[in-house]
Amino acid sequence: MTDRTLSTIGHYINGQLAPSTSGRSQPVFNPSTGAASAEVALGSAAEVNAAVAAASAAAPGWADTAPLKRARILSKFKKQIEKNHDALAACITREHGKVFSDAKGEVVRGLEIVEFATGIPQLLKTQFTDNIGGGIDNWQLRQPLGVTAGITPFNFPVMVPLWMAPVAIACGNTFVLKPSERDPSPSLMMAEMLHEAGLPDGVFNVVQGDKLAVDTLLHHPDVKAISFVGSTPIAEYIYTEGSRRKGAYPLRVQALGGAKNHLVVMPDADLDQAVDALIGAAYGSAGERCMAISVAVAVGNVADKLVDALVPRVKALKIKNGMEPDAEMGPVVTAAHKAKIESYIEQGIASGAKLIVDGRGISVAGHENGFFLGGSLFDHVTPDMTIHQEEIFGPVLCVVRVPDMAAAIALINAHEFGNGVALFTSDGGTAREFSRRIEVGMVGVNVPIPVPMAWHSFGGWKRSLFGDMHIYGEEGIRFYTRYKSIMQRWPESIAKGAEFTMPVAK
Repeated sequence: MTDRTLSTIGHYINGQLAPSTSGRSQPVFNPSTGAASAEVALGSAAEVNAAVAAASAAAPGWADTAPLKRARILSKFKKQIEKNHDALAACITREHGKVFSDAKGEVVRGLEIVEFATGIPQLLKTQFTDNIGGGIDNWQLRQPLGVTAGITPFNFPVMVPLWMAPVAIACGNTFVLKPSERDPSPSLMMAEMLHEAGLPDGVFNVVQGDKLAVDTLLHHPDVKAISFVGSTPIAEYIYTEGSRRKGAYPLRVQALGGAKNHLVVMPDADLDQAVDALIGAAYGSAGERCMAISVAVAVGNVADKLVDALVPRVKALKIKNGMEPDAEMGPVVTAAHKAKIESYIEQGIASGAKLIVDGRGISVAGHENGFFLGGSLFDHVTPDMTIHQEEIFGPVLCVVRVPDMAAAIALINAHEFGNGVALFTSDGGTAREFSRRIEVGMVGVNVPIPVPMAWHSFGGWKRSLFGDMHIYGEEGIRFYTRYKSIMQRWPESIAKGAEFTMPVAK
């Protein structure tokens, strides 16, 4: 039941805020205080259908809008984000919990995708071949799909929607966003900014909700493509269900799943740099990143030195309310998620790993009811342990010891996930061999979190990605368009009589 003393965060459909009619809702928490700050509506099938109907009605006109006009609207949207940068970041911190500086960085990384999408007139250019033979010319088009949708996770409530919607919209599609119900407010802020930028009604819509909303989008015959970022079980579900949908236009799915990212420290690595990288990549955003480093792979005799250097740094993490200017790590997103992370720590102890820094039981003055955990550090973790096999998605770093680089590569390649990996070394030959042999989609060499820039594309291998195309960049353009080849000639160049041979270049 809705708590009538709290404001309700609703939907955005056909250019205006739309209060919920489903009668279902759930609380949105401030992770730093543990208190409910609002209620979020959980959309019904009827509300999802209304959003899709609005997107369907807007689709023909938007598809016929010149790419340059679309780009100009996105350019104005970019200015709106820049103008409201700190307000967006503060909203992220308030509902997700990550520190304000990290939230500001999230906004910037999303902004870069918008900037990339403003180049759509150039990005949609294709190839033309004059006179392949017999007066025939051949060229290609990339045309929009129609109504597209995005289902996004709680850990990046601004950046991940901006990985999807600007690219889809720039390509001439309309879009329905189903954001995480844990931190829903930024989605409405972005909807208002797009409206201020001049985006026509119905081109961008937001439906808050849970699995009911997801399933309604997934099975709606008018939705042509769905992008998803989140956990592997849901990614696999969306991909499998989407593949089963029949019809003239089978659903196109781009589903990014979970990760277990390793950082390999070679004996010749700069140890100070490696430790700095591990602290930021493992404990930044309380480990709630799909690109977080959760396993340090210590090669050879570097292990003891690495662990000795990590322990005091983990213990010294400044864990505070995310709006504190010197905060390095804020709370995790919910009490339930905190309990889940703590259960993984208990499993690690039970399996025989050595817990050398225990982040449980921390209390932050003035925020005693917040969902805070300190950094935890395990040593002597082995590949068969659950804490190595599964994604913890929290501030827990595991150290695995291996004898050489070949063992490190074998360890990582044997894992079911292949999202991101990093190698710290001073040797170029080692880096080259590692980069070529590792079975992971995003590789960093002396870069701890190798998230590709906007004009490249993001995505993993193995059970970290379901579907053929990575997200944003040129892969995103391909995902949100349909390829068409056109061959053309005119009557004066057509010889008399029937042609019975296959046309060939002459």
